[in-house]
Amino acid sequence: MLSNIGFPGLILILVIALIIFGPNKLPEIGRAVGKSMKEFKNATNGLTDDIKKEIREDDEDKKS
Repeated sequence: MLSNIGFPGLILILVIALIIFGPNKLPEIGRAVGKSMKEFKNATNGLTDDIKKEIREDDEDKKS
């Protein structure tokens, strides 16, 4: 979905955000979005690691 936006679309989104939130609030919003994305990525990585671990354990149990 976001891969189809392109550079002009990103500029338009940035300009609209600048108009709505103002230049003083924009860095704070950017930090909050970045922090949320980092937490989401860490959670999904943890979940995939747990799933891979369970699959390995099941494979080892089947071999035994």
